[in-house]
Amino acid sequence: MTIEIHGNDRDEGLARVLTVWLCRVVGLALFAIGLVYWVRLIGLVDGPLWRFDLMPISWRIACPILAVLCPVAGIGLWMLASWGVVMWVLVAFVEGVMHLGLPLLFGFEPIRVGIHVFGLACLATLRLVAFLEQRRRRQQQASPRREVTDGKRSVETKAQTR
Repeated sequence: MTIEIHGNDRDEGLARVLTVWLCRVVGLALFAIGLVYWVRLIGLVDGPLWRFDLMPISWRIACPILAVLCPVAGIGLWMLASWGVVMWVLVAFVEGVMHLGLPLLFGFEPIRVGIHVFGLACLATLRLVAFLEQRRRRQQQASPRREVTDGKRSVETKAQTR
């Protein structure tokens, strides 16, 4: 007996495949970024921002938060869980506030925030395309049509349900 994990109702089109790839790649990247934050916390590398005891208070607050949020978001995205996207939005928001809202404390890094925004915009676009495709398929299944040709012209009529 075989247990089917993915039902037939899931959209397996190009938008779905691209969404899976995007989530997996971003999940790996966020997990790696989280590991970098953990390296900063435990002090494997010498440097003022690479050891917790030498960090300014602003980094002492932000670094543990991102050290927890980034790997959790990465795992959630890898698993394709909806909470993974929520965690990613939270990471993007925290880094946006850090690097755009408080640039004197954390440095001005618009590229880092821009990458988050671009990735989230791609994900939203892919989800919208998948939703529209799924809605179109449901409408086609609800009202099947057949094409009747009448010499020179083509007329669409609804198929009889019985």
